[in-house]
Amino acid sequence: MALPEEKIYTLEDIYALPDGERVELIDGRIYNMALPNRIHQKISHQLEWTIENYIQGKKGSCEVYAAPFSVFLNKDDKNYVEPDISVICDKNKLDDKGCAGAPDWIIEITSPSNPETDYGIKLFKYRTAGVREYWIVNPLKQAVVVYDLEHEQLSNLYSFEDTIPVCIFEDLSICIAELLDK
Repeated sequence: MALPEEKIYTLEDIYALPDGERVELIDGRIYNMALPNRIHQKISHQLEWTIENYIQGKKGSCEVYAAPFSVFLNKDDKNYVEPDISVICDKNKLDDKGCAGAPDWIIEITSPSNPETDYGIKLFKYRTAGVREYWIVNPLKQAVVVYDLEHEQLSNLYSFEDTIPVCIFEDLSICIAELLDK
């Protein structure tokens, strides 16, 4: 007996969803997104603000976007994600729809309902798409896993109390605990 084929979804299916329904599309499979809680939003806001201030202070050309922001990783109709924070340094990837291609740096803030998506599926997808750096921020464990994908370095695990060096910006380090005290 043949196994039933799993439906492959496309961007057309995503665009047909009711307004307000948050999902991501990875390799034609739909993943529901949990609603962010207050601490998630505070971490996201503080990280976005810190990174944006750093870039502006250096008169850099990278741009920072917080979710909801559309990222079309493979420039196809089967991959659509909304990272919590995306840093894009190649402005040619930006258009009115979002980012066509891999951002340079992605930060995901895990929710209790979907950690396997961030630690497994997205890690693989981001690595193969060409993301240079990937952070997974886990508020429950107060931990951050940093992947230097550009240099194919093994991951580093940090606590919220640690000062975490940013791989793509040599002179930027971030302490999550300090951001949460603001």
